[in-house]
Amino acid sequence: MSIKIFIPRDSAAVALGADEVAAALLAQAQQRGLAIDLVRNSSRGLFWLEPLVEVQTPAGRVAYGPVTPEDVADLLEAQCHTGADHRLKQGLVEDIPYLKQQERLSFARIGVTDPLSLADYEAHAGFAGLRRALDMPATEVVQQVLDSGLRGRGGAAFPAGIKWKTVAAAQAAQKYIVCNADEGDSGTYSDRMTLEGDPFMLIEGMSIAAIATGATQGYIYIRSEYPQAVAVMREAIARATAAGFLGADILESGKTFHLEVRKAAGAYVCGEETAMLESIEGKRGVVRAKPPIPALKGLFGQPTVINNVITLASVPVILARGADFYKNYGVGRSHGTLPFQLTGNVKRGGLIEKAFGVTLRQLMFDFGGGSASGRPIKAVQVGGPLGAYVPEQYWDVPLDYEAYAAVGITVGHGGIVVHDDTADLSQLARYAMEFCAIESCGKCTPCRIGSTRGVEVIDRLKSGDHKAEALLRDLCDTMTHGSLCAMGGLTPNPVLSALNHYPQDFGLAAPVAKVA
Repeated sequence: MSIKIFIPRDSAAVALGADEVAAALLAQAQQRGLAIDLVRNSSRGLFWLEPLVEVQTPAGRVAYGPVTPEDVADLLEAQCHTGADHRLKQGLVEDIPYLKQQERLSFARIGVTDPLSLADYEAHAGFAGLRRALDMPATEVVQQVLDSGLRGRGGAAFPAGIKWKTVAAAQAAQKYIVCNADEGDSGTYSDRMTLEGDPFMLIEGMSIAAIATGATQGYIYIRSEYPQAVAVMREAIARATAAGFLGADILESGKTFHLEVRKAAGAYVCGEETAMLESIEGKRGVVRAKPPIPALKGLFGQPTVINNVITLASVPVILARGADFYKNYGVGRSHGTLPFQLTGNVKRGGLIEKAFGVTLRQLMFDFGGGSASGRPIKAVQVGGPLGAYVPEQYWDVPLDYEAYAAVGITVGHGGIVVHDDTADLSQLARYAMEFCAIESCGKCTPCRIGSTRGVEVIDRLKSGDHKAEALLRDLCDTMTHGSLCAMGGLTPNPVLSALNHYPQDFGLAAPVAKVA
């Protein structure tokens, strides 16, 4: 009888040596005459424990980690394949507190299954939502998404069902579903984990969107820095098409949906939906003026649903278990869960899927264990490189869209980057302006010129020219209200939050304002 062992093969685990551990395990097992059934799953998001080796036992899957190739012989000697004690033993995977305290809806299969096994996917409730959607009128599929309260997980938090309803009502011979997987925000990786760890979930979500809106063609726009994700998605699409879950006759329903991967060109601004459309069309990634909105005139001028990975990955469970099931997670108007990505100067960085309402303090200390340096945490950037720096006074505010907006913070894609008390917020603010100057598409003056001037003005302020503070604030106001898209419009967020809450880092004596 073979011994079933799981070792992740996603980018994060591989970067930490998972391939070498797998090779060592197979070699050592052969020397000992052990029959090993090695499953290359994906990381569960407990990155401080990677490579994490899991062994199937009668009691459940037992975890050992972090494992190096040099540990493998010792683990087998200790009979790890029976779940025996070892210095690297973490116990039953499902009992690890970091995982046990989560609400995993979208990430329920991540780390559990072989990402490219259709049988595994179906054995864990895969395609249940698609099958239900095929048995419902398209209008009812849209209504389920509307009733669930699902909002876009890419940053703007716009209700997904309203986009779908708009595209469904549009009259056109061709409609498109586009998945924005150009995950370029600092400290974010939930899209990558989904693409590499549960690709069929995204395929299912996009197929449901197509059925609901009448679209027949879809594109997944994946950032060029994710070669493993591109390869996995392409293979998953091929397998799903061969099995009848995609193509000209989905599950013999008469419905058609074809899906392709498009590799991004490496521009941060292509995370903006209209610049992404330009890029898919083979043009330079430059922001389009709106209106018209993409839902009416999007890809190739046709009605287009644009959602990001986590939005579309949330759809299968909504259709499979009903809108009310999903809506009952969260607080206020923020329904469901969000995979928070904890990074930076933190002891236990990783992915934490929780219902809206959790606080930054809980994420950083209950899950993250505080700073990796052991020093006090000074600031937390939430929502990527264009997100605000959050001081301690807001760490107990429930994480939901409205509560955060009320104090000038955006939840964004759920990225959380922790900084200890050695961080210089003036340098981080300068970096935000410099980043915008480099990544701007250049179409509008406030973003293109404003970010360049912003770097210069911050340098003046840091050199002791305190009059530059008023100029910096005026410049930020111009960028916020005059930029064509969120690239220039949100760059002032990290700058003003740093200036307001950490004035001493700029050589200023006291805060001028109390809001971010």
